[in-house]
Amino acid sequence: QERLVESGGGLVQPGGSLRLSCVVSRRISNIYYMAWYRQAPGKQRELVASTRSDGSTNYADSVKGRFTISRDNVENTVYLQMNSLKIEDTAVYYCNVANTLRRYWGQGTQVTVST
Repeated sequence: QERLVESGGGLVQPGGSLRLSCVVSRRISNIYYMAWYRQAPGKQRELVASTRSDGSTNYADSVKGRFTISRDNVENTVYLQMNSLKIEDTAVYYCNVANTLRRYWGQGTQVTVST
């Protein structure tokens, strides 16, 4: 089955850290793009960070210097390390990968930053 399984979300205080993981089914091959998006209540889904097969990365301005995207090709997993979390980072975070045929989405994991 072609699927993405996210984990690592939760409740954290401002200034804290979380690491999100997304395990990608090995039935999805030739992946050239992996990314994390997020959607806060009442807002559109937005790109948080992405990485391509050439190793390049891209970050939303709001997370630069705080978040790091990485991938483990052996484990077929993409990670999002989130440090110095802010209340405005609260959202559902979605994993997204693409090959030449289509894009795939995970089910989402909730991240709540609150005192």
